[in-house]
Amino acid sequence: MGMIRSKYSEAFRALSKKTVFSSAEGRKAGIPPRMLAYFCQKGQIEKVSRGMYKIKDIDFHSAFEWEDLAITALSIPNGVICLISALCYYGLTDEIMREFWIAIPHATTSPSRENARIVRMRNISFGQTTVKIGSRKIKIFDRERTVVDSFRYLDKETALKALQAYLKANNDRKPDIDKLLKYAKKLRVDLTPYISAFTL
Repeated sequence: MGMIRSKYSEAFRALSKKTVFSSAEGRKAGIPPRMLAYFCQKGQIEKVSRGMYKIKDIDFHSAFEWEDLAITALSIPNGVICLISALCYYGLTDEIMREFWIAIPHATTSPSRENARIVRMRNISFGQTTVKIGSRKIKIFDRERTVVDSFRYLDKETALKALQAYLKANNDRKPDIDKLLKYAKKLRVDLTPYISAFTL
């Protein structure tokens, strides 16, 4: 892990002196295009236009903070990354992940884990997907379920910001409003007024 960290940190440190850099400059510095896409997805660099990126003011070690989240999630039987942790993972919030949010089936008892916020949820398999963090496959709720759950469990402001971020299409991902509404209906959340307000 350390090698990857230093390998990319050095390259990014060099690139961070520029206001924006091109994917060709990234490649020259030793960052392959798939890693640029990866760091974009993680919210550490921003795609400003086609093939042009800028580095956000973030410590690049944070890519490896996901490792801690992964290890915590794996240590909890049937644990699924949810809410703030999932919003952070998808780049749908500017909140800092101070603890790991993990959902478990409603009928089970909450295990105690350091830095973990355990949330007992019904319908735990609904909207569940897996992502690869490092070499591990981790269960996480997909974007749509995460946005709907924000309205169920988090404060209104965080939920609205997450919805707004979700609805902003970018090159990697377009919002799937039908899927979002289907989830909202199943989980009994009325998102229609907010979606209308944001998409007018």
